Amino acid sequence: MSNPVEQPVHLCAGQVPLFKAGDTGALWRVLEGTVRLDRESGPSRQPVLIALPGDLVGIESLCDQPYQFTAIAFTDCRLAPVPVTNETERKALLREALFQQQMRTQDMATLRTGNVLSRLACLLQLLGLSWQGAQAADGSSADALRSALPALRELAQMVDAKAETVCRGLAQLLPPRRRKSGPARVHPLSPVAPTGFAPWVSPPMATGTQS
Repeated sequence: MSNPVEQPVHLCAGQVPLFKAGDTGALWRVLEGTVRLDRESGPSRQPVLIALPGDLVGIESLCDQPYQFTAIAFTDCRLAPVPVTNETERKALLREALFQQQMRTQDMATLRTGNVLSRLACLLQLLGLSWQGAQAADGSSADALRSALPALRELAQMVDAKAETVCRGLAQLLPPRRRKSGPARVHPLSPVAPTGFAPWVSPPMATGTQS
């Protein structure tokens, strides 16, 4: 078994998919950024899993099967094909993929349960964004942080919430931009108690930064 592609590829968020459901091709590893695996449902897409740096994507190729999901960049990302030259390598990668699937399934469950602030906080942490503390205090850092986020519609799909609710949640979790425009935020979401967060989210997250 071998892969015809040899060079890493760079993908911009939300643009051309790495592959589509039903295609056949290589096994990939995420080097930078994040990838979402979507189930195609007519004209719409439903996120099933999120792949983080170090994760394998397209694991169906290890069993000589077509891809079950469509892979598209959730954030700007870089991926490299993974050569599989013998049966020993294939078995090792299958074991890695099994444990990876368990972890990412748990992540996805966390992103779909609980209150919206908790879901958003966990998503920001999975994306590796420094969204709290002194490093996010100045305006330029706040602008860069918001620019690194996927589109609001994509965030809403990932945490299974309305775009308006996600927008209000981000206003509480993220530091303000240097320059605001538009009317003031109304009807803010209520702060979340620490118990409302996943176990790995530290208590300081639970207070919610008011913008």
